[in-house]
Amino acid sequence: MAQVLEFKLPDLGEGLTGAEIVRWLVEVGDVVTVDQPVVEVETAKAMVDVPCPYGGVVTARFGEEGTELPVGSPLLTVAVGGPDADRPPGEDRPSAAPGEGSGNVLVGYGTSEAPARRRRVRPGQPVSATPATRTASAAGAMDGPVPVISPLVRRLARQNGLDLRAMTGSGPEGLILRADVEHALRAAGAQQGRKGRTAVTEPHARAAQAHTPTAGTAVPDVVRVPLKGIRGAVADKLSRSRTEIPDATCWVDADATELMRARAAMNASGGPKISVLALLARICTAALARFPELNSSVDREAGEIVRYAAVHLGFAAQTERGLVVPVVRDAHTRDAESLTAEFARLTEAARSGTLTPAELTGGTFTLNNYGVFGVDGSTPIINHPEAAMLGVGRIVPKPWVHGGELAVRQVVQLSLTFDHRVCDGGTAGGFLRHVADCVEQPAVLLRTL
Repeated sequence: MAQVLEFKLPDLGEGLTGAEIVRWLVEVGDVVTVDQPVVEVETAKAMVDVPCPYGGVVTARFGEEGTELPVGSPLLTVAVGGPDADRPPGEDRPSAAPGEGSGNVLVGYGTSEAPARRRRVRPGQPVSATPATRTASAAGAMDGPVPVISPLVRRLARQNGLDLRAMTGSGPEGLILRADVEHALRAAGAQQGRKGRTAVTEPHARAAQAHTPTAGTAVPDVVRVPLKGIRGAVADKLSRSRTEIPDATCWVDADATELMRARAAMNASGGPKISVLALLARICTAALARFPELNSSVDREAGEIVRYAAVHLGFAAQTERGLVVPVVRDAHTRDAESLTAEFARLTEAARSGTLTPAELTGGTFTLNNYGVFGVDGSTPIINHPEAAMLGVGRIVPKPWVHGGELAVRQVVQLSLTFDHRVCDGGTAGGFLRHVADCVEQPAVLLRTL
């Protein structure tokens, strides 16, 4: 006789208390195997596929897409270990007996790769839609195919009545991005506003008619975006940083001409290309070795400054889902080539939404390269509970006095925001000056190699 086991939302990472259901990957009646992903959820730190530790038949699901569930609440129930009279001939029985689940909760940590989902079909029952067509339906389209699209993008379109079939995305192979949906909403709002202004010059009756929205074309004057998930987590962390940390910022302009020449020479020598971010990270770790006060945090309850021997370097990465800060573990032990590879791996994972909670926590210092946005300077907000963040602006040709003469050089603005509780201005200034010296004369790094 089959036994029905309940699978609850597991603890998906440090400090997480719940998650939002983004997309169900199985339906009631589906046959699942041990460690097969059954639901895609969004936590405050990442998008995660949650695998089921049991093999059997799904008998119930709890929560619709968009529902927030606390850790420990039921996700689904699975009938395991008993005969199934409805199973089509030739279909294998679920592999797990009661209590034989793997216990793994994060995709990629299971005992084996999850096989393709098998659907149980009764005589006369239509075959369920494929994940791609279910995605299209969830996007708000009535009929016809829609490219697989981010669940968050689909939800934003659905909430505002946009038909994704009529849109062309700016992403790879026409993929519709969140920016495309937001642009369409702004354009529709502007068009609605122009119609309203034209109606003002017409007779009152016609003006009233012009302001009456027609079915399927009405666009709300205000779009409300829930402050939850990653965006909510970022808001909470930044607010807490501003509330708890007495921060200060200092900055300096530096001549990065020699650094760019050194990078060009490295890349011309063969092998993997070295990124500017990797060189700046290498400079950061060297500076933190000289000024360890900035590689720390404050334990308010204990009334102590906690200094870390290892540098776990966070870096800001902008994605469709918002700003995330992946962490390069043990950055102080890596060379420029290793740092380049790890930055590339984590950036790709951030954009695809596959970062694990472990890759988004545990940072001790953050490097923020806002120069990629075409700006020169900023006053970064510290990534709580860290004690400092180095901001790097764009590197651009500017007039500069070099060797006693005016010349055009590659100049960058560096800014350091630091927790004034962990050090005074002299330490912060010394750290920033050392970073600038290494940027201007990369050979200074040889002292620490």
